[in-house]
Amino acid sequence: MSLGWAWIGAGLGAGLATIGGAYGIGKLATGAMDGTARQPEAGGAIRVTMIIAAALIEGFTFFAIFVTFKLAGLTL
Repeated sequence: MSLGWAWIGAGLGAGLATIGGAYGIGKLATGAMDGTARQPEAGGAIRVTMIIAAALIEGFTFFAIFVTFKLAGLTL
């Protein structure tokens, strides 16, 4: 397999993982804003839950990018 195709595949995989993570965090933030607007007194609990969920989404995104580059045979 050509190394050029590996780079293209790794770039596409990393891009898709990043887009998916950004979309997930965007949906999470939208839900948190809606929840805080409806029930302001629960804002602190909603914020903590949102930060934990965003960290998990980012972790999965970084893992997906790492696996993408590893499968392409590239070193990070």
